[in-house]
Amino acid sequence: MKFKAAITRSVGLLLSTILLIVASFALSATPASAETYTIKMGTDSGMLQFEPSSVTIKPGDTVKWVMNKVPPHNAVFDDTKIPGGEKALAKKLSHDKLTFAPGESFETTFPGDTAPGTYPFYCQPHRGAGMAGKVIVQ
Repeated sequence: MKFKAAITRSVGLLLSTILLIVASFALSATPASAETYTIKMGTDSGMLQFEPSSVTIKPGDTVKWVMNKVPPHNAVFDDTKIPGGEKALAKKLSHDKLTFAPGESFETTFPGDTAPGTYPFYCQPHRGAGMAGKVIVQ
């Protein structure tokens, strides 16, 4: 009888120790955090370009668009070229309002369920001048 009680206590202690170790790893694990990437609208040298013209992100990340030079600018995603051609997603990601003042900014957060692929964007007033870029979602 004492032998069974000793074994039961030992097994209980072992299981409690294992549970404690597993819980400590789970609590100490750092959750993945979203990143913010900055794209300047207009280069420092005054070119009608986004700088950088391409960023690679993960779903849940944010792109911050900052008015730099040669206003006005905005960032519109092409609904015919994004993965799946989702017009609603392209509209949600886009910022149609024009920015004029240096330093003025807006942010676009890509939903956590954004499909991987290339998301092309452009500046409406300067699209003809080739002011375009892309966000690559991994």
